[in-house]
Amino acid sequence: MPELRAKIFAPARDPLWSAIAAVTVSLVLSFLAIASTGRDPLAGFGYLISGALGGPGPFGETAIKSAVLILTGLSVAVAFTVGLFNIGAEGQLIWGGLAAAVAGRVCPWPLCLCAAAAAGAVWGFLPGVLKVRRGVHEVISTILLNWIAIHLVHGWLVAGPLAAGGTASISVAGTEPIERAAWLPRFFSQSRLDVGFPLALIVAAGIWFLLTRTSRGFEWRAVGAGQEAARAAGIPAGRRICEAMALSGALAGLAGGLLILGTEHKYPGVFRTGYGFDGIAVALVGGGTAAGTALAGIFFGAIRAGATRLQLVGIHPSFAELIQGMAVLLVAAPRIFQPLFAKLRPTPQPAASTTPVPTVQP
Repeated sequence: MPELRAKIFAPARDPLWSAIAAVTVSLVLSFLAIASTGRDPLAGFGYLISGALGGPGPFGETAIKSAVLILTGLSVAVAFTVGLFNIGAEGQLIWGGLAAAVAGRVCPWPLCLCAAAAAGAVWGFLPGVLKVRRGVHEVISTILLNWIAIHLVHGWLVAGPLAAGGTASISVAGTEPIERAAWLPRFFSQSRLDVGFPLALIVAAGIWFLLTRTSRGFEWRAVGAGQEAARAAGIPAGRRICEAMALSGALAGLAGGLLILGTEHKYPGVFRTGYGFDGIAVALVGGGTAAGTALAGIFFGAIRAGATRLQLVGIHPSFAELIQGMAVLLVAAPRIFQPLFAKLRPTPQPAASTTPVPTVQP
């Protein structure tokens, strides 16, 4: 996948500033889109901001969503580092959430988060092994593993053996509630802001340090730049790919643990959050860097949290997805169309030579 990563990221001289520009333009276009419907865009954006940052309650909702998006975005970004495209963050998040729910019956929250990360790591390690040992494309394997996770967890475990009270009805399915000691501690009584948000920022800082300041991060980046060249330099490319995919899965699993321990307090019957797929957009807008991904996660989290109040001006909450989609499009479009424009550009013809051609006398 080095070619895919190069097409997505290489043309940008500064991914962070590129992401900031894309977010700004997407907000301007969203402002114009609201105005084109005859509604007041100033009021709409006012409600959007107040729903995201207007007090402890809204800020807590933004922080909860941002923490999960930061972790799923980092999951995708870490896989990008070794040249792979992890589309399986959703399945890894599901297994992490289930592990946290099961561990939450007997363990305090730190151990529950460790269990969530371990479960996600196992599910992320599988496509890495398939890629290295059998040459299975990670996009195909991660998509298939997503559906396996969904049907195993939702269709059988949560609705059957792990269902609360032994029930087997999908309508009431869900695991037993976790113990109070497994709840993530909250900072304020009037807000759902918990330790998940600062934990996600600490993890982002750790990923930045790992990828940019350690020899292991250098080796991962070398593998992403070219596996054959990395092997020639003595780097075990296959092992590094498996390591990165395991860490990628652990980050997504940790995101699932934050959702279960912070807000749900049990594994619900249906747990299709979409955060795993949104992590792809977060990583793209963030330029595949830890700092950019963290900022993009906060932006997307704020948009998600604030969108609920857009209904006050007659705008559906799904308008937030339009803002996110435009940001991704603006980041990716120049990188996708640049090769096309290069092909359409006429090839300059060599200048005609002015040197006289000698003639041969008969």
